[in-house]
Amino acid sequence: MSKETIRIESIHKHYKVGLEVVRALRGVSLTINRNEYVALMGPSGSGKSTLMNILGCLDTPTSGSYYLNGKDVSQLRDNELADIRNNEIGFVFQTFNLLPRSTALDNVALPLIYAGQAKQERRHRAHEVLNQVGLSDRTHHKPNELSGGQRQRVAMARALVNKPSIILADEPTGNLDTKTSIEIMSLLQDIHTAGNTIILVTHEEDIAKHAHRIIRLRDGLVESDEKNEEIVTLSQVLNS
Repeated sequence: MSKETIRIESIHKHYKVGLEVVRALRGVSLTINRNEYVALMGPSGSGKSTLMNILGCLDTPTSGSYYLNGKDVSQLRDNELADIRNNEIGFVFQTFNLLPRSTALDNVALPLIYAGQAKQERRHRAHEVLNQVGLSDRTHHKPNELSGGQRQRVAMARALVNKPSIILADEPTGNLDTKTSIEIMSLLQDIHTAGNTIILVTHEEDIAKHAHRIIRLRDGLVESDEKNEEIVTLSQVLNS
């Protein structure tokens, strides 16, 4: 079996804003292997958000190829991309994106409704992943009854519920205090250790140092792509 899970070749993305054409990506090529832990970094306007949207099948490139687990997804229709998002990729966002009137259990089970699973199976699997992220005692709490860190854990459980091969985390600690950020990064490390490929989008150097590889973008191009020789572990953070 190939180690490669993501391969993009000469990806360009252009947007038309009024009469101006914005070239957000200018020929990005890279490969991410199965069970890698990658941080994607870059200043505002670098193209990292555009690249994240393409990697997450939330957008399609203007030109170039994107192979996900051996399948060219760059030219798929919206409904086909939706199937891939629901089955192959788990998303964790800075703003959590939870349904405010639904319990933690129902928020986590939501992707399984789209996958067509029966209610009993959905609830069983949602309980499993809530327990995995340390929230088995918060299953019936709504988002406004949870702390920021607990809401992010619910979001991470929802990302894991369909057993995706890739977790795409977009600024997952952006709305959290330092202590809670450490807890969330520890949980991401556990998810990586369990076998998931992690793509972490961040502008924070200390958060990026948890990853094993750091890709930096600037002006729509890969500026650098390096192995992280100074990986930060939880024990180092707690002892600092």
